Amino acid sequence: MLAALLVGALGADVLAPHDPARADLRLRLKPPSREYPLGTDWIGRCLLSRLLHGLRLTLAVGVLTVAAGVLAGVTLGLVAGFYGGVLEGAIMRATDLLLAFPYFLLTIVFVAVLGPSLLNAMIAIAAWTAPHYIRLVRSVVLSVKGREFVEAARALGRPELGILTRHVFPACVPTLVVQAAIFCAQNMLMAASLSFLGLGAQPPSPELGAMLGAGRQYLRAAPQVVAVPALGIFLGVLAFNFLGDALRDHLDPSAGRAV
Repeated sequence: MLAALLVGALGADVLAPHDPARADLRLRLKPPSREYPLGTDWIGRCLLSRLLHGLRLTLAVGVLTVAAGVLAGVTLGLVAGFYGGVLEGAIMRATDLLLAFPYFLLTIVFVAVLGPSLLNAMIAIAAWTAPHYIRLVRSVVLSVKGREFVEAARALGRPELGILTRHVFPACVPTLVVQAAIFCAQNMLMAASLSFLGLGAQPPSPELGAMLGAGRQYLRAAPQVVAVPALGIFLGVLAFNFLGDALRDHLDPSAGRAV
């Protein structure tokens, strides 16, 4: 499922039958047909073309926000867990402060300060993602840094940075991979929610949440205007959740077995 979505998103320029921004009021709210397989929206734009380009934006938001959150969260989590002390206290108190706010309220505050746009929404979502990885990585580091192989590396005279990158960090990778897939789904949904409220992507960008928000007033007259972007969001979130479950079962087979 995820592979099919990626093919559609990456090949949108080739697969889309029409220009996603081209409008023709004579074709507004047309039902599905041979020329327009998913119909048209309220100003006559091809819904299939906008869906394919919207998938590209939505998937990119999920992947890029997770990548930024992982980069910041892993770095700070490794430092906090491995070195401890005052630095750990400062990092974890800031993390607790961010996690104390409801996640959607926190992103709305960020976007309200930065201004409504897709880039600012991505910054806000990445800022919400990073604290989760800080806690996750710190907990893994605390459980690993006292193990025998770490003490052996330290006894052999390896520098602390080398111990951190070659011996401690690899223990975090399986958990990070699973959580990255799950957070991609959550971040896609959050970006679509912000765009639905007018705080993310702005018209005429073919972002699925923005399409859903703008088309809701035509729900009765032309249900496909709402159904098409909603289906795109649903399939993208479902695909990443399936991927996260599969990765968890593969990397930790005992987690999926009944005791």
